[in-house]
Amino acid sequence: MTTGPAEATGTYVHLDDGRPAVRFTRTYTHPIGRVWQFVTQPAELAHWFPSKVEIDLRPGGEIRFSSGPNLPDSTGHVLAVEAPRHLSFDWEGDEIHFDLEPVGADSTRFTLTNVLAAENTAARNAAGWEVCLAALDAAIGGERHEGPHAGMTPSWKVYYDAYLTAGVPSGAHVPGMDEAG
Repeated sequence: MTTGPAEATGTYVHLDDGRPAVRFTRTYTHPIGRVWQFVTQPAELAHWFPSKVEIDLRPGGEIRFSSGPNLPDSTGHVLAVEAPRHLSFDWEGDEIHFDLEPVGADSTRFTLTNVLAAENTAARNAAGWEVCLAALDAAIGGERHEGPHAGMTPSWKVYYDAYLTAGVPSGAHVPGMDEAG
């Protein structure tokens, strides 16, 4: 799925329990402990996650999301933590899962699964995660990237169009785009 310079890397899936999800996998040349910091420490999440995060890193712990460019402030809860391999939490009806697996001594396979409350959010959310993960890729590589904090970007629209072309379910409200049309 390529549209312009962007390649859509997410996969639309149905989990074993039938729930729809979008899933992304990356391999980083950092040990699992370092990648774990990028998914659990608010200072590291600030480089790539779509909103500011404050997290009580324990099952049932509160997680607060704020200051997202197109997202309302909200609160969720940590569903599971198995440091340094798994973190999942609920967010606005969705579930977000981060799974880390060592690959050799100095690399980590990172998998993000966004379990969707509504199937029609798949293309929208997948495009958003593409922008976030580009920022994570840059941050892990020691580079600066505007990422999701820049709001609606041309790269988001390219990814969104790629997911639409691939037939990923769509139709959900797109903040910033629906108002313009």
